[in-house]
Amino acid sequence: MKAILSIAVFICCFTVYPQEKAPLLSGKVIISVTQGTFECDLTLSDLPPVKEYFLRLNRGMNVLNFKDMEQGGHMIGYDISHDDKKSFGESSAYYFPGNARGSKFLPKSISVKYMGKYPVVKDTLDNNHSRSDWKGNIAFNGYSVRTDGRQTAWFPLLYDVENDKVYENMRYDLQIECADCNTLYINGHAAVKATAYHFKSDVPYELTLYCGNFTSTDIGGTYILNSDLTPAQEKEFSAIINSYKKYYTEKLKIPYSFPVTFINTTPTSPKSSWMFVSYPTIFTIGYGDNGLKSLFAPKIQNWYRPFMAHELGHYYFGTYKVFNSGLGDMMSEGFTEFMAMKLTKEVIGTDVYDSKLKGKLQNLQDDEFNPKPFAAITDAKEYEDRELYVYYYAPVIFMAIEKEIGEKKMMDWLVTVLKSKTELTDYKFLVSTLSQSLKNEKQVQLIRSKYFESNDALVNAIKTLESKPSNK
Repeated sequence: MKAILSIAVFICCFTVYPQEKAPLLSGKVIISVTQGTFECDLTLSDLPPVKEYFLRLNRGMNVLNFKDMEQGGHMIGYDISHDDKKSFGESSAYYFPGNARGSKFLPKSISVKYMGKYPVVKDTLDNNHSRSDWKGNIAFNGYSVRTDGRQTAWFPLLYDVENDKVYENMRYDLQIECADCNTLYINGHAAVKATAYHFKSDVPYELTLYCGNFTSTDIGGTYILNSDLTPAQEKEFSAIINSYKKYYTEKLKIPYSFPVTFINTTPTSPKSSWMFVSYPTIFTIGYGDNGLKSLFAPKIQNWYRPFMAHELGHYYFGTYKVFNSGLGDMMSEGFTEFMAMKLTKEVIGTDVYDSKLKGKLQNLQDDEFNPKPFAAITDAKEYEDRELYVYYYAPVIFMAIEKEIGEKKMMDWLVTVLKSKTELTDYKFLVSTLSQSLKNEKQVQLIRSKYFESNDALVNAIKTLESKPSNK
């Protein structure tokens, strides 16, 4: 069976590398968790001068108007494109037509009013539920609402088409109101016991929301919203998470500079259960032992703990370093899963590691899966099977490369990947960072020919992993 690998920060010094001045989102958001509604009156300001763009907004949000705040708040005409191929299906792609035919213009400051209403799933036992739940769902489960800050597009997200860049990290100055909530939470701020609160951050974050009726706990610098763990389990949970963070910090020489918040919540469908990261928040979604309790469930903890390690690894690959281009998804997930496998072997246990590696290799033997080498990928659609490509194929390739070049050089490469400034994280970026790290072109050419460019890269990787251990 293939498993899809699909926090409040209370400090003021979090930095994502590299970073430019982020847009500011200000205004008022009114939510009802019992009615499933969003009512927003928002302003986006300090927008960059992007010529080819879209403003993505969730399809369930009904726009009243857009206003150009640079021109005294005059209403402006807008249109919706059907050519935004990276809208994830959850959002519509808005833009403002320019005077010249086919042109667009983008004010530096835009105001928008809109409202949305979504299904509320109070009980999955009476067939009043959705067939599935997913990251991009604006999910009302009767006692709370959950959104990420990118895929749900609950607020207008600027997408730079030419540079394949989404401006999901925003500074914010927001009044959030929810009369039927007792706790409000947004990335970058402590959870607040209130029905209304003015949240503000001069540091940009992905604007993930979790509002509703739940508890908030702080255990040794690890924050849990809606915890269903016992006090003893919470203490052990904190110790486990801190050990994982310590491992990554020592290997990659980049510390976690902020605490992490774990949100434990239920899905809008009876069988969905998964995790996703919207740093500094990690969501665990599922019923019973499919929530945070999975960490302590004997039958599934050997699956769940490496899964948790993977999600923590996304601080580095996906947050500290944001990836784009056709290979971006592979790098974000592949490098993260590679590091999670290393952590599994050295921290969780070699027996768990051996079982996971065996499972990956078995799944990769699917006769219908013929992965293109990294060098041949120009679009993520060419992965053929995304799950197999990014969570199985890519980390196996990286494990083989580490065996070829040794752990030190491998870690040097990953640090170079994380710290290199570039507009596109494409194949050229992958090769150039490897070359900078190895400083040995003969070795670089070997890696390229065996693992980056060969149609037999997977066969080569498996042979390398099955060979005798390297002395490097």
